[in-house]
Parts: sequence; structure tokens; C-alpha cells
Amino acid sequence: MRERSFPSAWAPPYFRPVFHLTGRMLLALAAAMLLPAGVDAFTGDPDWRAFLIGSVITFACAITLMHVTRCRLSGGLTLRQAFLLTPVAWTTIALFGAIPLYISDYAQLRDHFTNAFFESVSGLTTTGATVIVGLDDAPKGILLWRALLQWLGGIGIIGVAISILPALGVGGMQLFRTESSDRSEKVMPRVREIATGIMLIYTALTVACALAYWLVAMTPFDAVAHALTTVSTAGFSTSDISMARWDNPALHWIATLFMLSGAVPFVLYLRLVQGQRDALRDSQVWFLVTLLAALIIAVAAWLILMAGHSVAEALRLSAFNVVSVVTTTGYATADYTLWGNLMVGLFFGLMFVGGCTGSTSGGMKIFRFQVMIRMLQSQFLRLLYPRGVFPRVYAGRLLPDDVIGSVVVFFSLYFICYSALTVALMAFDLDFLTSASAAVSALSNIGPGLGPIIGPAGNFAELPNASKWLLCFGMLLGRLELFTLLILFFPQFWRG
Repeated sequence: MRERSFPSAWAPPYFRPVFHLTGRMLLALAAAMLLPAGVDAFTGDPDWRAFLIGSVITFACAITLMHVTRCRLSGGLTLRQAFLLTPVAWTTIALFGAIPLYISDYAQLRDHFTNAFFESVSGLTTTGATVIVGLDDAPKGILLWRALLQWLGGIGIIGVAISILPALGVGGMQLFRTESSDRSEKVMPRVREIATGIMLIYTALTVACALAYWLVAMTPFDAVAHALTTVSTAGFSTSDISMARWDNPALHWIATLFMLSGAVPFVLYLRLVQGQRDALRDSQVWFLVTLLAALIIAVAAWLILMAGHSVAEALRLSAFNVVSVVTTTGYATADYTLWGNLMVGLFFGLMFVGGCTGSTSGGMKIFRFQVMIRMLQSQFLRLLYPRGVFPRVYAGRLLPDDVIGSVVVFFSLYFICYSALTVALMAFDLDFLTSASAAVSALSNIGPGLGPIIGPAGNFAELPNASKWLLCFGMLLGRLELFTLLILFFPQFWRG
């Protein structure tokens, strides 16, 4: 049968695969909305209608979009199509994810599209910044939906980091190019074999985390909601005071372990399951673990000497909050801004770091810091020994020039974006600490910032609406590794 043509205004033929794939993702989102609808219906909360209506609207739009953009995907995506897919898909899913929040009966979100969209973007990008006050009394459906958005965003960014970003060579990601991502003429990730395995591992970790939470202290609902946001290193909680609501040392150590599990490359888990023991020697993982161990000991020593905490309590507080910030989860068991100016400065610096590539963590990623260290080391040695030859090696391999260039450019662009975002936020009459920490919180997808307004004990509800939209852009920019979104603003991209 001859394929029916549609007006190009609906979907230019060149970009039809992008919108078609986005429609498929919206179908999954529509199905996910039925879960909080069922929870609200079971608990007798009227918000079940909002989620059902949101699901119907999303389903209808998804089917329509897939219908008007139907095409053959066997040929794969070109580089331009792949660059377009990630920002279009992420923005569209965040937009539809906000619908049930916007039409719900919950006063802080109903008819307040800025707040609804901010919460949806924060969830999908696994940032964890919230505008909701009174989470302890919020409807269970809304709490579950926030957690589900973060869980979906976590597995989504793993897929992008494995299949699309290495092929595009974004920020040095080509260092992790595998057989599943080829930067030739086409970009259609052939990762079905590993995608299924990673999804199963991701789900298994989430289930294990939920069971551990439930067995130790939490109710079944709180356990599931927090498991969804722990493994995804996202940080949404069902309480205004986050994990501090449960004063249980065992629970905090469990959370620390599973936050760290989400910051590790998920391909590593798959390799371990397949019996590849060399995966345990992963350079990123060892660097991350070593860094965390040193930081935890240093912060614990400070708490023992300056605050008089016991050794066990100091180690627990230090480990939980350091791992939470470095893995960009954003949970808190204490307001670490009250630990002294040195700790404020330390945690501010840690907000830039992030976890490993191929994990759910945000931030600048461990491997980029490793590459920069190798480059600096090589440069200093050249100054000492001008005639010497000092190869730049990463994980036993010589670093290609394109990787080095990409990492340097990424660092430069990151701090340019960070500076611009900080200044722009200050234009809304926000103080420097709030603006600077909100900017890095958005770009690194951490969640809480620093200071009395958006610190670990605060939230983003009091910020001006315009600044919330700016932070939404920042969250998407950071989650999509800067280039994937900013390249759309170049006229040359649209000229082909």
C-alpha cells in the first residue's frame, strides 16, 4: 500500500524519525501516568482524575504524532537527527509530564503552569529541586509521579549516554564509543541487547533498594518512592526534610550504598553479570571511590573535632551527605551549611563533580576530571623537561586528540554557561550565594543549593517565576551535556 503523505508543516520529512520516536516515548509516559492514577483511586484522592485525563491526552497526542510522522526507521538516524532527538524528546516529555500536575487539585500546582513544569523538568532531568512545600501531607499520587519521572529520566539518560552521546562526540564522550554507537553516516544505536540487560539491572537495584528501605524503617509507599529516586540519583523525597525524617543509621547507610550504585556505569554491571571480572578495574569507578573515601574521612574528622560528634555519627553524616552531593542525588540528613564556612565552600566545589559516565549521575563527570589531570600533569612535565615525551594516557589507552579537545571545550563551555546563568539569576534580585549555587545545582542536576532559601533545608518555591523558567533551561542544558541543546541555536544546524 502506498504511504500517505502529510503536509510538511506538520513534520518536515527530514525530521520525521525524530518526532516519530518522540511519539513512542510519549506512549510510555501515558502508560506510566496510570500508576499514580491507580494509587490515588485506591486511597480515595480525587487527583486520580487528573492523572487519567493526563494519560488520555498524552496517549492521544502520541498516537497522532506517530501517525502524522510515520516512517521507516531501519535506515537509522543521521547526526543532525540524533542531535535534535534528545532535546526534543526531553522537552516534550517534560511538557506532557506537567499536565497532571497542572490540572490536579493540589493547590501549589493547580493552575500554576510554571511550578508544574518546573517540577516536571526537575524530575525528568533527575535534578530534585522542588517548589512544593508540605511534602509530608501531599497526595500520594503526586509524590509517586515525581518519583516515577525521576526513575524514567535516570534510565533515559543511561540510554542516551551509551547510544547517542558517544556517537556525537559530545564533550569527550567518544572515548566510550562502542560497537553500539558508530559515528559514521548514520546514528541508530544497536543497543537492544545491552539495553534489556541494563533495564533489568536498573529495575533489580530499585527493587532491592525498596525492600531494604521497607525492612529497616519505611512504609511500603515511602520505600518505593525513595527507591525510585535513590537508584536514579535524583533526590525527590516524600518529606520536606528529606531523609532526616527517618533518624535511622542503618537506613542512611543503605541510601548511601544505593546512591553510589547509581553513580557507577551501568555497563559495568552488565559486564560483571557476563563474568568479565576486568570490569572491576574500571578507571572511573576507582577514581570515584578513592575521591569519596578521602572526602568522607576529611569531613568526618572536621565534624569530630569542630562539632563534637561521635566517630560513628560523624562518619554517617559525612558519608551520606558527601555521596549525595557528589553523585548529584541531593538527599540530605542535615543542613551542612551550618557546619562552618569551610564546609560550605567544600560542598559548593563538590557540586561540580558528578559521577561516572553511563550512570544516572549529573555533573561534569569523573572521566573529564581524569582527562584534565592527565593533561595538566603532562604540561607540567613538559615545562620541567622540554625535550621529554609524555604521552597522555587514560585507562591504559592513549588519549586521542579529539577527546582531549572535546573535554577542554566542554570545561570552557560549562563555566561560560555557569557564569551566564549565575549573572542572569542575580538580575532577579537574588543574592550571590543563592544565584551561584542555583546555577550549578541546575547545570549539575543536583537539586538543593546553598543558603537559607534553596539550601538543604529550603526549596525553590520562593524564587521568581522568571528565574524558575531560566533554571528549567539550565536543568535541561546540564542533563543533555550542553552541546546537544546549544547546537540548536546555530543557524548552520538548520541549514544542513
